[in-house]
Amino acid sequence: QVQLVESGGGLVQAGGSLRLSCAASGRIYFINAMGWYRQAPGKQRELVAITSSDDSPNYADSVKGRFTISRDNAKNTVYLQMNSLKPEDTAVYYCNARLREYFSGVGDYWGQGTQVTVSS
Repeated sequence: QVQLVESGGGLVQAGGSLRLSCAASGRIYFINAMGWYRQAPGKQRELVAITSSDDSPNYADSVKGRFTISRDNAKNTVYLQMNSLKPEDTAVYYCNARLREYFSGVGDYWGQGTQVTVSS
């Protein structure tokens, strides 16, 4: 069974930085893409950043120039470096992976979420 385990959330002042990590484990054959989504109270979940095996990373316009997504394929881990944080970045951040398990098809998997709170 595939699991995504996130870490790195917390409370930070505006202008500060945080780094999120998400490690995928289980009977993983191939990971097509890994990314980060976020959901603020009363809002829909939205894409923050995504990196796939053959494309350049993509970012939401609201985080371009401030956030950087990176991936360590050997560790099945994706990172999100968040700089110049703003109060509007406050949300629960979820890791997502689209991957293929051994002897199975492609599926989408989600982490449990990690809270990021940016104070003004």
